[in-house]
Amino acid sequence: MSDMFARFRRLAWRSVIGKGPRSVAGQVFLLQVALVVLLVFCAVLALVLQSSRDTSTEARRRSIAVAQTFAHSPGMLQALQSPDPSKVLQPLTEAGRKTAGVDFIVVMDTKGIRYTHPIPSRIGKRFVGRIEPSLAGKVYTESVHGPLGHEVQATVPVKDTDGHVTALVSAGLKVKHVTSELDRQLPIILGAGAGALVVSTGGTALVGRRLRRQTHSLAPAEMRRMYEHHDAVLHSVREGVLIIDDDRRLLLANDEARRLLDLPPDAEGRNVRELTDLDPATVELLVSGREANDEVHFAGGRLLAVNQRPTDRGGGPRGTVVTLRDSTELQTVSGRAEVARERLELLYDAGLGIGTSLDVVRTADELAEVAVPRFADFVTVDLSDAVLHGEEPAPTATDMRRVVVRGIRDDHPLYEQGRLIDFLPSTPQARGYGAGRSELVSDLSTARGWHVQDPQRTRRILDYGIHSLIAAPIKARGVILGMANFYRSKRDPFDEEELSLAEELVARSAVSIDNARRYTREHALAVTLQRSLLPRALPEQSALEVGYRYLPAQSGVSGDWFDVIPLPGSRVALAVGDVVGHGLHAAATMGRLRTAVHNFSTLDLPPDELLGHLDDLVGRIDQNEACSESAEIVGATCLYAIYDPVTRRCAMARAGHLAPALVHPDGSAVFPEVPAGPPLGLGGMPFQTAELELAEGSQLVLYTDGLVEDRARDLDVGLELLRRSLAGHPDRPPEESCRAVLADLLPERPRDDVALLIARTRALPADRIADWDVPRDPAAVSGMRLAVSGKLEEWGLAELGFGMELVLSELITNAIRYGSDPIHVRLIYDRSLVCEVADGSSTSPHLRYAATTDEGGRGLFLVSQLAERWGTRYTPQGKVIWAELAVPDLAEILPD
Repeated sequence: MSDMFARFRRLAWRSVIGKGPRSVAGQVFLLQVALVVLLVFCAVLALVLQSSRDTSTEARRRSIAVAQTFAHSPGMLQALQSPDPSKVLQPLTEAGRKTAGVDFIVVMDTKGIRYTHPIPSRIGKRFVGRIEPSLAGKVYTESVHGPLGHEVQATVPVKDTDGHVTALVSAGLKVKHVTSELDRQLPIILGAGAGALVVSTGGTALVGRRLRRQTHSLAPAEMRRMYEHHDAVLHSVREGVLIIDDDRRLLLANDEARRLLDLPPDAEGRNVRELTDLDPATVELLVSGREANDEVHFAGGRLLAVNQRPTDRGGGPRGTVVTLRDSTELQTVSGRAEVARERLELLYDAGLGIGTSLDVVRTADELAEVAVPRFADFVTVDLSDAVLHGEEPAPTATDMRRVVVRGIRDDHPLYEQGRLIDFLPSTPQARGYGAGRSELVSDLSTARGWHVQDPQRTRRILDYGIHSLIAAPIKARGVILGMANFYRSKRDPFDEEELSLAEELVARSAVSIDNARRYTREHALAVTLQRSLLPRALPEQSALEVGYRYLPAQSGVSGDWFDVIPLPGSRVALAVGDVVGHGLHAAATMGRLRTAVHNFSTLDLPPDELLGHLDDLVGRIDQNEACSESAEIVGATCLYAIYDPVTRRCAMARAGHLAPALVHPDGSAVFPEVPAGPPLGLGGMPFQTAELELAEGSQLVLYTDGLVEDRARDLDVGLELLRRSLAGHPDRPPEESCRAVLADLLPERPRDDVALLIARTRALPADRIADWDVPRDPAAVSGMRLAVSGKLEEWGLAELGFGMELVLSELITNAIRYGSDPIHVRLIYDRSLVCEVADGSSTSPHLRYAATTDEGGRGLFLVSQLAERWGTRYTPQGKVIWAELAVPDLAEILPD
């Protein structure tokens, strides 16, 4: 077909070549030349008129400027009032005229009698022109025939200090001088017009030449006749014809092509890719430009045999010509092929879309999402309730939990999501679950066993229009986990071929659901282990009001942990740490580190020394496990802080951990400078302690990196979000602050564990603290006993006086005998009664059992028997020996 059109085109063109005078190109060329000449002439005329107008305007403007300048020049009024104004003004006007480039400057009185003129004989005679407007105070321009010929002049008034017009000044040019300016510009204008005419005519000639080549010098009648023949042939054939240019735009489509492809009326001129109603495979062929021989394509319910050839073989423009033949007799075969293609696409999409997560419910929902509406109108997934908890499923279809309900509409009468269902043995679900085989029910209205399950609901389902069911068991590794139910209401009932498709679809989902089930079990075990290793309740203490949160990651637990540890002297230690990694090993390692921190804290070490001991421990653990199957501890971090409510000072150090946040009582939030140490286990680098003084009501925020780090944002952005969430809420309780921070910073499904600890500081009241400096004299012990007894009576603790006096006497005596100055005693009344004796030495006392013959060595034994606890802690100034005694009624001393 395309070859026939090419021969017809070449024959028509050869028959009319050479008929230039009557050609369309020649007529267009003459018309364009005439139009260009007319446009250039009009442009030149407009330029001449504009130049004449601009020259006249310039002459008037210059005359006004010169006249006004001279009229307002200094000394003008004095010259006019002189006995002979002409004698003074004539030289000045002549000099000004020559300098300003005008032909005359005339000064006259209010009656028009000249004082000055370029022709001296005209002085004393009347001025030629109107002076009335200028006498009224206006500037007046006019064209007159004066002594110098045809003149353009401007007249301005000269006013005295009272504003009265005392004289007039006129300046102007001869008209011939103004015209000479235009004469000098006219050659340039005419030259530019001639150049524009030459360039435009040349461009028109080039356009005409190109048009002549494109129309092959055809005359209008010949072109009309050629295209009439072309249209007659094109629209009469029973084959569809398309012509597509090199830019893949549809240039032409005959009537048959429009019918076969169901093209819109505005298809011609549009890009082929914009014709969205065409089959994608057909579009790809049309835009490819490749040759095609009787390729079969499906379009609009028809099978089309498509041929495609390039159009530039005979020297024509680049593009393609396409012919289409209707092959509807192959439609039946094509229909079966399309069904097979759709099923393969469904299985392919199921392989990509099912099992994207290790969540049982999400995986089941992905199965329903793939099947609706491409395979079924409604899909429900029922899993054994034990599967949802990661356990092995039940042997029968009882205790089935409906986890997914998806359909083309939401007002269906099926069992709702989350319902626990016990399927009766007569139902297709129970039979399929027990036998491990799929059940096909083509007509639900005749399925008596299915009706027995819930007669009222089954009647509503049938009235709703649901008529067909496939119940397929979800089976993986020989274990049935649940049932997938496919329903139809709008399409034909399921058949045996579709039963096989449903089984294949469910089989691909079953492995993913089982993997998610097993992961759920392992995840639950890891979470249970980790939660058992974390604090279940915070210890009682008065120094801090504490709120905390721990959130395990959805993808697996890791080693995040926190702790609150009461210390002697009403102090409290806060710890937050993180072990990099996920799973049981990370959780177990976290438990070991937390236990180690507890043990080291009983030694009452400062934060930097405690982290040093913890660093050595982690290094030894790595060495012990280097040759075993256990993984090393890589990337363990920790932050340890000690807060003293008596001094309101907080000492902290960190090992590779993020710095804490601090919320001041005024609501401002900052990140204090805490020296950063290396992660635990690296060794070789000492840790440093930072000490802060915290106002009462300050909030100290400790957290792990899971709170602020995210793949979608930088760490600095996360820290700024944390600061904004904390700022501006100084009175918000720590528990509410925890909820607000997690809501502001965490996504719905966090990728990492999060530990958050927020502590609001309290200060011990000054009336609950007593301290004394003790001289190093044994005689001072009795005085201290009296002072302590008096303070205990003031506090209402007189019944503790005897025990406290004994303890205090032993501790002070040891400090005087074995210690060094200064010696200081402090008594703290909190949840217990604490006695502290500090001295300047670092020697540590040791408890021992004295023999019956020993004269001493029984002091510390006596202290240990009378006190609840006792111990020693070291300070930069020496050491502190402390002892705690229980108070009789704890409720009375609890803070409000």
